[in-house]
Amino acid sequence: MYKLLLVDDEVDVREGLLHLIDWQSIGCEVVDTAENGREAMELVEKYLPDIVVTDIQMPFMNGLQLSEWIRSVYPDTKIVILTGFEEFEYAQRAVSLGIDDYLLKPFSAGELCAVLDKVKVRLDQQRQAKEDIQQLKEHYFRNLPVLRSLFLNSLVSHVLGREEILEKCSQYDLDLQGEGYMVAVIHRDEIQEKDPELQLFAVLNVAEELVSRCSRSLVFIHLNAVIVLAVFDSRDHEEMTSRTLKLLEEIRYTAERYLKLTLTIGAGSAVNELSELNSSYQDAMRALDYQLILGNNKVIWIDDVEMRQVVPFIFDKEKERELIRCLKLGSDEELEQLLDELFNGLLDSRTTDQDLQAYLLLMLTAVVKAAQEMHENLDALFGETGAFLGQFSRLNYSAEAKGWFTGICFTLKRSIASERQTGYQKLVEEAKQFMNEHYQDCELSIGKVCKQFHISTGYFSNIFKKETKTTFVSYLMGLRMEAAKHLLLTTDMKSFEIAERVGFADPNYFSFCFRKKFGISPKEFRNGVQPL
Repeated sequence: MYKLLLVDDEVDVREGLLHLIDWQSIGCEVVDTAENGREAMELVEKYLPDIVVTDIQMPFMNGLQLSEWIRSVYPDTKIVILTGFEEFEYAQRAVSLGIDDYLLKPFSAGELCAVLDKVKVRLDQQRQAKEDIQQLKEHYFRNLPVLRSLFLNSLVSHVLGREEILEKCSQYDLDLQGEGYMVAVIHRDEIQEKDPELQLFAVLNVAEELVSRCSRSLVFIHLNAVIVLAVFDSRDHEEMTSRTLKLLEEIRYTAERYLKLTLTIGAGSAVNELSELNSSYQDAMRALDYQLILGNNKVIWIDDVEMRQVVPFIFDKEKERELIRCLKLGSDEELEQLLDELFNGLLDSRTTDQDLQAYLLLMLTAVVKAAQEMHENLDALFGETGAFLGQFSRLNYSAEAKGWFTGICFTLKRSIASERQTGYQKLVEEAKQFMNEHYQDCELSIGKVCKQFHISTGYFSNIFKKETKTTFVSYLMGLRMEAAKHLLLTTDMKSFEIAERVGFADPNYFSFCFRKKFGISPKEFRNGVQPL
């Protein structure tokens, strides 16, 4: 059933169409009627109809002006123009501007139904297209396991950026959030000539079964080997690595006992970020090379056979952008999670005091940049320069540094949020003051107000509605109506003079709006009739 709005200034036409046509039988529901274009605009925003049937010649706003507005704001809405013979060329031009169809007056109910049938075909086609998209989504979800596998393969075989990884994890419904990671490669010492894939999947099943019992790790196939991606739930990488190596040993033992297969498993070093998984994978592959020296049927951890090197902590442009974004726009949870990630590299006991302060200085530079961009008071954030530098130089421990830095970040974030809210309120109050002073201007519009304050209409419209719980148009109309009531009660001005004084270029439209707002005419109000 499609929603339809009927717009015509002749009550006989509106009522006749409502009762002569069995709307339900043609798949339509008339949600409301309007007698002019301006009233129709409000009803379009209220009901979001699928079809608008409108006359051309109407007071206050004609059908073509209404159609142009609908096409600009709700481009999917179908529009049917009703027109007299003398307006035929006008209607033809309307069709060329994007009107879906038109009907020449006088017309029969059957002719209107025929036009609506054609419009409904287009709506049906649009609906079918949306259903096709839904089918594509369903097809996507059926193939989701394959897509996940391809992504996991890319995760270990390529260096992917953090943003891309998080986007794909969300897209493929993968929970890879952890405090650290480690990659292991399970290699079969002997590959059967008969059913090698069956052998590979047998190893995969064993690994999946054992992993599912005790960890959040993922198991998948990559380049004819089984990969274990261990996700750490603790920052104690030494403890989590020990658990992972025990798990790998259990996989090796189970395969030998029940599958009669010997496995050599290479385990990479623990890493802090998902974007570093390729490094851990390369470590695991290097560990496998040592089976030439150490022999088969073993778990070989790269840190046991090669001197471990401290991986330098890197605060790159991507991390700087993410920190600044979280300070300006992120949630408390996002900021806390990011700070945890940023400090993972500092929680290594081998980090020197000099390195620690160098890393902190890089991150502090990003905080200062965010504060300056949002015009925040740096003295209020950091205190006096001397005291700040003294405090900064005494930070010798990663945990202590994290607590200090986290406090600064959340102080700045709360200040930015407070200033933004205050800015919203100040902007709306200034706009309301401007409207109070200029509502008499019949050309006053949201565009004119936004030009005054140098902001976009979309941005202002959202803020104004959020702060006042009403739209710009409704608020302006309320100002004008209250001013009109005051003038009607306190002056002898004629109705058309009051209309002009409160911002209406058309006295008839003023009377229409007054009656719609209060249920009585301006004259009746002046004579003491109480508003409805």
